[in-house]
Amino acid sequence: MTDQKTDTASIKKRASKFTFFIGIDVSRDELDFTVLKNNQFLSHQETRNSPEAINSFVLELKKLLGFRMPKALFCMEDTGYYCNHLLYVLERKKAAVCLENALQIKKSLGITRGKDDKIDSQRIAMYAWKNRGEIRLWTPKRPAVILLGSLFRLRKRLQGVSLSLKVPLAEQGTFVNRKLQQQHVSICRRSLEATKKDIERTDQAIDKLISSDDNIKRLHELITSVPCIGNITACLIIICTNEFRDIADARKFACYAGVAPFEKSSGKSVNKRRHVSFIANKEMKALLHICAMGTLRQQGEMKAYYDRKRLEGKPAMLVLNAIRNKLISRVFSCVRQGRKYTDEYKILPGSMGFQSVRAKEITVPR
Repeated sequence: MTDQKTDTASIKKRASKFTFFIGIDVSRDELDFTVLKNNQFLSHQETRNSPEAINSFVLELKKLLGFRMPKALFCMEDTGYYCNHLLYVLERKKAAVCLENALQIKKSLGITRGKDDKIDSQRIAMYAWKNRGEIRLWTPKRPAVILLGSLFRLRKRLQGVSLSLKVPLAEQGTFVNRKLQQQHVSICRRSLEATKKDIERTDQAIDKLISSDDNIKRLHELITSVPCIGNITACLIIICTNEFRDIADARKFACYAGVAPFEKSSGKSVNKRRHVSFIANKEMKALLHICAMGTLRQQGEMKAYYDRKRLEGKPAMLVLNAIRNKLISRVFSCVRQGRKYTDEYKILPGSMGFQSVRAKEITVPR
């Protein structure tokens, strides 16, 4: 009961810290700022999305009666690198920033009608004011993690270019005459080879970055020690969790990746089967699925688990989802304990018997 009172007091203290709430609608070329003093509208301004224009706006803010930077909360949707100029300036000003998921803001608004950039900035400002007690402030990532994320996105785009050429060529092979197919393949050959080399160079840059940064290297080695977790999956886990700073719990990550099952019932209408949510990082989920499929190609604990559950009549995708959860549990256990995954069992010094040196798994709801 005491802890609950303490938490409530800290939330109220934090909520009372901010009196100015600045909602920002971010686009490629322009920024829309709405300034509230508590829940009272003060002003709206549109500026260019450039460091100079943002600095000018901050200087104008400081002219407002009673405005001080520690009393201001800046809130914006996470729109990727379009936020970079804004975050750079606000970080240098030591401002309190909330970089929120766009869907989180949208779902919190209730029933709305109409939208434009000005209205969006007002809604973001009101979201910041209403949730001032629970809002999570943005903390900048290390430059190495930012660079790793940039290289990862570049690799993904290059793969998209390669697939956009390969897939149509393969599909049309049986539907067009052979001479035409050979001509198309010949024309695209150089592009495909160049894209392949670019992907290889990107992989080399990622490997070089991992080996040059001690913390990323340590985390990468721990994650890839789990069987069937590969280099690309490990990199994306590090990026998505911000080196396990933003997401440090296996259950939360399972929810983020869309592999945590949830109950869906209402009154007498009860669905006995739980389902995963469509709100997820689909790229992370796809990579975890590939890793889970990889475990079935190896004779081991996971393969035996899959075969046993299938014999019990469990659906294949349900069992694969359980394997994805097991892989997540093992990854987070290894990182939390700071040691690589192993299946070996041995007698530890000073122990009374056999003890497992395998990273303990976290039980995830099925």
